Amino acid sequence: MHPSEDRYIVGLDIGTTKICCIVARQNEHGKVEVLSLGKADSFGVMRGVVANIDKTVAAIHQAVETAAMEADAQVGEVYVGIAGQHIKSMQHRGIIHRDDTENEIGEVDLKRLIGDMHKLALPPGDRIIHVLPQEFIVDHEQGIKDPVGMSGVRLEANFHIITGQTTAARNIDKCVTKAGLKVQDLILEPLASADAVLSEEEKEAGVALVDIGGGTTDIAIFQEGIIRHTAVIPLGGNIVTEDVKEGCMIMKNQAEQLKVRFGSALATEAQGNEIVSIPGLRGRAPKEISVRNLARIIQARMEEILEHVHYEIQVSGYEKKLIGGIVLTGGGSQLKHLVQLTEYVTGLDARIGLPTEHLVKGTADLSALRHPMYATGIGLVLRGFRNSGGHKLHEPAGMAVGQGGKRLGGLLRDVWEKSKTWWFDDSDTEEFSEH
Repeated sequence: MHPSEDRYIVGLDIGTTKICCIVARQNEHGKVEVLSLGKADSFGVMRGVVANIDKTVAAIHQAVETAAMEADAQVGEVYVGIAGQHIKSMQHRGIIHRDDTENEIGEVDLKRLIGDMHKLALPPGDRIIHVLPQEFIVDHEQGIKDPVGMSGVRLEANFHIITGQTTAARNIDKCVTKAGLKVQDLILEPLASADAVLSEEEKEAGVALVDIGGGTTDIAIFQEGIIRHTAVIPLGGNIVTEDVKEGCMIMKNQAEQLKVRFGSALATEAQGNEIVSIPGLRGRAPKEISVRNLARIIQARMEEILEHVHYEIQVSGYEKKLIGGIVLTGGGSQLKHLVQLTEYVTGLDARIGLPTEHLVKGTADLSALRHPMYATGIGLVLRGFRNSGGHKLHEPAGMAVGQGGKRLGGLLRDVWEKSKTWWFDDSDTEEFSEH
């Protein structure tokens, strides 16, 4: 493919609060330009998992249609994120012995080693989403990041394996298919968010990404440039809104506006005498709410979420190795004084991660994308470009162009193609009811 020809990738973030579609292309310098952004309110997703097929399909339609029209592109294949409480991660070691000792280690050996991981015995209903090599060991020589080209008989690797429920993945695929699209790849959302907001230096130094969404809080811990731990906590911004609604006895949409405009994660930083007046229901007087009381409600729930985060960091065993501290992203990270509360609860440095650091100016307005809520969507696009050569604009879906991604990205993609049938083959499973 000629370098000047356009290549594009579509990321689809099916979230609890919103469904976001981002169309991007690679320019002649290999940089990613965002062409368009489509967004729709999400009413069919609960805690990161599809709960209503029809409502989710309608929202996907709306978001994709907006993005496709703005980019003047025909969207066929999408990179989709997956999250939810069902996501689990584990460490495992794989070993193979090579018969061909004359030749150096090649991609075939790596493929065989990664393929063996897909044979692991898992609880009923669970399937592998990602098999991520952490480090390789060649003839007991440890700490090798890329063994291709080396000589050796015994090849081992430590793997970070991420699993999830087959039903959750199939429901996502069902929604995307009903919207007239095809799932090109299924990507764990915290991994996508990490691509969007973390630098290579932070991943090397040690950093915990905390993506606070509407229904879930996703965690990804990196150290020495390698993914070390992932977790999904089933609490997010929506539960904070519910607390405000119940605590202040107001409507849910009023609670959301109150949280966004006047909310704070630290009660001590709120003005004690500041009052917000909320219109009452028909025939009733307006309700007056203290900003400090509002902050107390928000702080209590945010402390709980951050304690869960701190626990996951401790469980990972990397708490003392996170030189880069914590990077907060996602729509829920926009709460005032959340960085201070995070540092207080965890004892680690914290900052807000914005997702436009890896992008160059395209036709879409970068200032509009400079918001943590788009971290997952932009991350899906970036990971899509890394794992694929992209597709030419206006080209029928499925006609791949280019040379593919990096060697390991292409390798993992091959393994995914083989394993995709485990996820989406409906022949041995029941149909899911449409709510």
